[in-house]
Amino acid sequence: MSTFLAELVGTAILVLLGDGVVAGCLLNKSKAENAGWIVITLAWGLAVTMGIYAVGNISGAHLNPAVTLAMAAIGNLPWSEVGPYIAAQMIGAFIGAVLVWITYLPHWSKTDDPGKKLGIFATAPAIYSPAANFVTEAIGTFVLLFGILFIGQNEIAPGFAPVAVGLLIVVIGMSLGGPTGYAINPARDLGPRIAHAVLPIPGKGDSQWNYAWVPVLGPLVGGVLGALAFKALF
Repeated sequence: MSTFLAELVGTAILVLLGDGVVAGCLLNKSKAENAGWIVITLAWGLAVTMGIYAVGNISGAHLNPAVTLAMAAIGNLPWSEVGPYIAAQMIGAFIGAVLVWITYLPHWSKTDDPGKKLGIFATAPAIYSPAANFVTEAIGTFVLLFGILFIGQNEIAPGFAPVAVGLLIVVIGMSLGGPTGYAINPARDLGPRIAHAVLPIPGKGDSQWNYAWVPVLGPLVGGVLGALAFKALF
């Protein structure tokens, strides 16, 4: 498997399982309806873990343009690989979102709230304040990259590193995810947001493109800063 296909497959797995749990918790008539924030954050951590296990030995399982850009910024990835990695991640995220739509196909028409339908695919702030939301996303992704790198500094039992990264995602979601829904990954937000815009979802409402720059630029800036800070300190 090429690194391009690995990043595509890994990101598709991440979004399928991550957006899938949100769909299960938000859509009417789902058996997981109203399961809540703890279920969502735990499942997102596990989704990342499974994506890493799937392709980590092939591409390093970035599964996130913020990780890819940050790794290039500190010299851990050739700049020539950045474009293909990000393209693969975007395609994979879109595919994962389409699979979530198919999985819950009968439930979209049973759910009236367009905000819930968008929230399955993309993030939205609890309080709309773009500058503050940008900072929140940057801080969360700073912690993500700083955490990924400090996890790598430790002696970890073989095969356990993806679990450690998954736990990092869980604690970021629980601790820092409340204000914006913690995209901390431009592909995870933008790819599914595009899917939301083009799929024939009944009563879906607006895709909120006026906000879409925040979960893209915030994580890119925060991720690079987190990696540079780690490099400077360690």
